Amino acid sequence: MTYTSGTPAECPLHMPPQDFTQHKKVRHRRQHWTTWLARLITFGGALALTVFATYQMVMIVSQAEVTLPQWLMVGFFTLTFVWIALAACGAIAGLFYPGSVFSKKAIGKSDKKTVLLMPIYNEDTAQTCAALLSMGKALAATGAGQQFEIFIISDSNKADVWVKETAAVKQLQIALEGEVKVWYRRRFNNKAKKAGNVHEFVSRWGGRYDYMLVLDADSLLSASTLVTLMTEMEADPNSGILQTLPCLYRGDTLFARLQQFAGTIYGPIVANGITAWQGDDGNYWGHNAIIRVTAFAETAGLPTLGGIKPFSGDILSHDFVEAALMRRAGWSVRMLPELKGSWEESPPSLSDVAIRDRRWAQGNVQHLAVLSAKGLRWPNRFHMLTGIMGYMASPIWFALILIGIVMAIQIHYVNVEYFSDEMSLFPHWPVFDSERMIQLFILTMAILLVPKVLGLLRAIFNASLRKPLGIIRMLLGAVLEIVFSVLYAPIFMLIHSKHIVDIFRGRDSGWSTQQRKFKGLPWGQLFRQHFWHTIIGVVITWALLYYSPPLLIWLSPTLIGLVLSIPLSALSGSKLLAKILKFCGLLSIPEEVEVPDIMVQRDKFEVQFSKALENLSIEQLLQDESLQHQHFSIIQLPPEPLRGHPPLEKISVMHKIADADSQSEALSWMTDKEKLALLSYAEVFESLRMLKAF
Repeated sequence: MTYTSGTPAECPLHMPPQDFTQHKKVRHRRQHWTTWLARLITFGGALALTVFATYQMVMIVSQAEVTLPQWLMVGFFTLTFVWIALAACGAIAGLFYPGSVFSKKAIGKSDKKTVLLMPIYNEDTAQTCAALLSMGKALAATGAGQQFEIFIISDSNKADVWVKETAAVKQLQIALEGEVKVWYRRRFNNKAKKAGNVHEFVSRWGGRYDYMLVLDADSLLSASTLVTLMTEMEADPNSGILQTLPCLYRGDTLFARLQQFAGTIYGPIVANGITAWQGDDGNYWGHNAIIRVTAFAETAGLPTLGGIKPFSGDILSHDFVEAALMRRAGWSVRMLPELKGSWEESPPSLSDVAIRDRRWAQGNVQHLAVLSAKGLRWPNRFHMLTGIMGYMASPIWFALILIGIVMAIQIHYVNVEYFSDEMSLFPHWPVFDSERMIQLFILTMAILLVPKVLGLLRAIFNASLRKPLGIIRMLLGAVLEIVFSVLYAPIFMLIHSKHIVDIFRGRDSGWSTQQRKFKGLPWGQLFRQHFWHTIIGVVITWALLYYSPPLLIWLSPTLIGLVLSIPLSALSGSKLLAKILKFCGLLSIPEEVEVPDIMVQRDKFEVQFSKALENLSIEQLLQDESLQHQHFSIIQLPPEPLRGHPPLEKISVMHKIADADSQSEALSWMTDKEKLALLSYAEVFESLRMLKAF
């Protein structure tokens, strides 16, 4: 087909914001008995373990009169223990997950239309379009190309990125001509960020599609997985969202390889457990999932929250809330962990994860204002609570450590009164039950390792993992992963604790582009990021060395991570160490041993796109009329300005062009917003092109 516009004709769907204060009760499909069994194992088991551990902790501190710090220690211990108990019991429940039975319907007989929806924000255009091209070609090869379309919805606000996007989309359209249709739209108003981007798409073009398969900029799915998701949605008319389990891949730094190894070995058993107990009350992770478009439009419109920061404004972690709203309306939300062929990339370093987690933490804490919404199912509230505690647990853990240190110092300084003036045959010994404490510590560590141990055992007995990775290499990789997890955990504890403090102080996370490829961090920046982590580790080490050497031994893994936080953070982005480990076959994943065809295609297409887009800029657009024509043939005109609000950037650009003697001079005067305005109006761009280059 010949494209005359970047977008198809509009086919709108009304997507009203939902009311959290009221809801009409609906009838939900009955859950399978295995779901209730999994819930009993997960929540009943976690409750029993927590009650037992809390009782043991109370007995530990009850050797004498219990003080306020001791009661606080018991409380904080319980809050942290319950979450590791839930993870362990959930992994055990995963052993009993029966798996899904997939539909056998032939794709060729379906009349449904699915869109591969790619929201982007200042991303690497070559990587994004390479993934889309490989998926499009794979779909066409299966004969399913006509039932899928690709729609890129951009929120990019950098002029040079926009130029590359339009050029790459045109190449994508040409490469997939006659096989899969490709559309592109860039928003001029980034309201509500990614959620607002998807909302505008549904509101304008949602009626064109039955299903939308939402992608992230680093997503990659095999053709068989795409087809299976579509047929599964069609086979179950009650299905609202089907979430895949994305596997991490393409890790070329130490941290990324640790993450992808952990996801491959431990991820399935954890995902099976979650899937087992949640049943139809599942969650949505924002990407690599297929959604019934009409159901989404009718039930998942997000309101703007009132109140005070950090709870007010647009809902940032929108995916959890959208899943909860669709489930509230009676649609099922399920996960398919056994469906392979779904991938994404890991942040390359500890610093990159910290930046991403700042935004995630604010979005998850914001869910405190959503938990009380009327009509939500309890598993969906629990999903939100889990997300909140994923970050709130860090300051609780830190507080638990500080209480232990304060008590050690107190014992050192206080002149203990072993016998009071009251008549008593027994002294008031300020001691803990050390034997019981050691037993509780061993129990806690064992429970903490349950998901990893079960995941490793599952991998050893799974031929698809055992054969390409090898038992010895998997065991060595697991040891490496556990060691680095122990070292990085206290660093994340302090990072997340600061995130929580900043959030409750009302500081906004902003919206930065996620770093997907490691470009290196100077030591000065690492020093600034981790200076206080190091200082805290050194101070605590010195204090315990003086006041309580035994407690220093217990806390040594935590303190080593903090004291060495700067070199550990630098090491997380090491590509050299990652290459050495890969050469040794450690921290590997099956996709590195037997590379799927779609990944080979993706890498080949990325090289082609990168070469074509190299050095592409506004200046090159000015010199190449064909590129200029491609750009303006694919973009949409900005919306008409409101009365009293003239297009200031456009007016300013026109005046600067009129005053300039050359293109380079005019461009040097323009701000980023003005360059975007320049690229939005063909007639304004043409007036700049008429000037001499220099």
